[in-house]
Amino acid sequence: MKGLLKNLGLILILIGVAVLVACAFTGNVNNNSILGGSIAAIILGLISYIVINKRITE
Repeated sequence: MKGLLKNLGLILILIGVAVLVACAFTGNVNNNSILGGSIAAIILGLISYIVINKRITE
């Protein structure tokens, strides 16, 4: 469980990137809700990666 929690931020970042890549390939780049959700997942993943890894090492 600790290993999954340690990689939670990275998983969120990869989900956000996968959504952006899928939107780029399908040509659905005008849908702001999908693009906003994916950038929110990337930002949330980055913040959680930093916070969780800082707490685990202490």
